Amino acid sequence: MSTNLETALTATLGKAAREAGLAILSAEAGTDFNNHPTAKFKLALSPDAPPAKTLQLELSDAFDFHKPELLPEMTSHLREAAKRLRNPRPDAYVTVAGLPVSLNQFAWPFHGSTSGADTYIVHGVAHLEDGTNSPLHVKIAASMTVTFAEIVPAAEQPYAETFIYNAIRKTFDQGQLELLKSGNRQPVPVTTRYYSRWQKKFIFTDTDDASRLEFLELKAYWLSHVMGNDQPVWIADPRDAQYLNTTAEELKLIAVDLSKRGLLTLTDDYASPTSALLARAEEYNAKMHAALDITKPTFNEEMRAGHTNM
Repeated sequence: MSTNLETALTATLGKAAREAGLAILSAEAGTDFNNHPTAKFKLALSPDAPPAKTLQLELSDAFDFHKPELLPEMTSHLREAAKRLRNPRPDAYVTVAGLPVSLNQFAWPFHGSTSGADTYIVHGVAHLEDGTNSPLHVKIAASMTVTFAEIVPAAEQPYAETFIYNAIRKTFDQGQLELLKSGNRQPVPVTTRYYSRWQKKFIFTDTDDASRLEFLELKAYWLSHVMGNDQPVWIADPRDAQYLNTTAEELKLIAVDLSKRGLLTLTDDYASPTSALLARAEEYNAKMHAALDITKPTFNEEMRAGHTNM
């Protein structure tokens, strides 16, 4: 491990990473949006992992997760990250609407809003990943209300990344993020409407077996075939389960069903598409273009021509 950072946080994270099967490749001092000190870590499954197969983790320098209310979720985050790093593109996701996107360049941890609003902000970028090296992307400003922050164990990457990423996917599904060649940051508000205090869980999208089955087909097509040269992808990702309002176990059962139908080749929790699934490529591409269309603003033609009484 290359490091210019030797702190209690480095030692504690090193232990948690080893338990998750990860190696810390580097640990460096950094600064956040407000120039407060941070600790920046690069982790991977092996010391010789390529850059695309590494996990970037940035924490507030004084953050101490070795507490009963924080340690379990940090451990879970790292273990899930280790499984995700086995995907051909660990930063890639698909939406229910059918958009394949990558989520990266997030500047953790959260920082306070500069506009005076009672919100915490994290910036990042989503890119369209349709296999054409598309220039389409969106710069994101995901905002978490102060009220919502009370639900979160800590306003740090391991405790917020999953629900932030799922809120972004949900906002794409709603057609409220536009992919452009360039542009300003677009908002992704994260409020208590995404959390059930009664059920004590996040709820983003109500889905049924049919929509979850289609989601896994889309995931196998885009993440394994288009982006990964048919390398297998983790099919029972708890991050997807939260987004779909289901469980990782249920996703695995659906994957088994798809395997029996001859659409997936399944090995443990990882799957790749069969030729039968790839025969539906036109359908998946049409769904992606339809999802892209709903992200584009529409105009009333009479207003465009100046015929308005506003």
